[in-house]
Formats: sequence, structure tokens, C-alpha cells
Amino acid sequence: MFRLCSLVSLIAMSALASAAEPKSLFNGKDLTGWEGRADLWKVVDGAIVGESPGLKENHFLVTADEYGDFELTFEVKLHDPKENSGVQFRSQRLPNSTEMIGYQADIGLNCWGSLYDESRRRKFVAAADAEVAAKALKPSEWNDYVVRAQGGRITLSINGTKTVDYEEPDPAIPRTGKIGLQVHSGGPFKIEFRKLMLQAIP
Repeated sequence: MFRLCSLVSLIAMSALASAAEPKSLFNGKDLTGWEGRADLWKVVDGAIVGESPGLKENHFLVTADEYGDFELTFEVKLHDPKENSGVQFRSQRLPNSTEMIGYQADIGLNCWGSLYDESRRRKFVAAADAEVAAKALKPSEWNDYVVRAQGGRITLSINGTKTVDYEEPDPAIPRTGKIGLQVHSGGPFKIEFRKLMLQAIP
């Protein structure tokens, strides 16, 4: 009986460990697993590149799959530090629109590392301390970004510095959804993403 129980425990532990293994969201070669406008998104030298000559509305490259509790890590380079972008999570596309609705880990001038609520409350639900974010940031270079969502708690970090630790007070806000990369409306724009890894939190 002891050996049988031990075997069952080992199998259960193995399955749990396997379920929690990090998953790559980007194969480094093409946009398999993502959907968005082909004229705005491409793969160059192992990175997802979002580039536009100028747009009247936001556009997104969106995962086919949905995710709930997870830790998402990626590297991002915003070529013009005055521009703005972000990464949606626990989000959905809005019907008959180019927009998404849901949380956004913000990227851009005066909002790096802040948590924005796109198309829903339309405001920063948690703003990063500008001085802390500025010290952590490498403008126009590759920056490490970590988004962790577990239950109602969301944390954001840039280059190892935590910028947001937020607890969602509204239990009606969805805790699952898609991940989306943003090309923002406005003038000519370029942003790159690479090494997108997601680890599910059991």
C-alpha cells in the first residue's frame, strides 16, 4: 500500500510540474498562434516587429489561446521613447472594432510599468512611480518585462524592479483572456518583442 501511495504521489507531482513548465508563445520564426494585420506585424531576426506608417486607431496582434493565472516574461524594445504601446492580458477583442478590452501592461513615455484598463474603465488602475520606473528603464533598448496575474493580484516588473502590485477590488472583472501586443494609433511607430514565455500558475 505504501509503495502504491508513493507511486500515485509521484505521478501527481510529475503532472503538476509538467503543467507548470514555461511555454513559449512565439517560435521565433513566424506568427503561428497569433492573429493580426499582416501589414503591421512581421518576424525579423527572431523578434515580433510591430510597425506602421501611422494609424487612426489602435491595432493588436492577439494570441489564439486564452490564459488565466500565469507569469508572462518577455523582452521589448520601443524604438521611439516618446511613443506608447502595451501588452494586453486577460483581454478580448471588442466586436466590430480594432480595440481590445482588458488589462494592459503599459509601455511608453511616462507610463512604463503601469497597469491600464483598456476600453473598460479607460484609466490607470495602478500607476508606476515615475522615478522608480525611469531608473529601471533602458530607453530605446531591450527591456525585460514581467507580468504576473494570480487570482485578483497583478504585479508588473521592469528589468527586475517591481513597478505595480495591484489587487483587483471588483470580482466581476474576468480573470481569463487573450494576450495582445499593441501598435498604437498616431504617427509612424515601431516596437519589437522577443522571448515571450508564459508559465501557468496552478
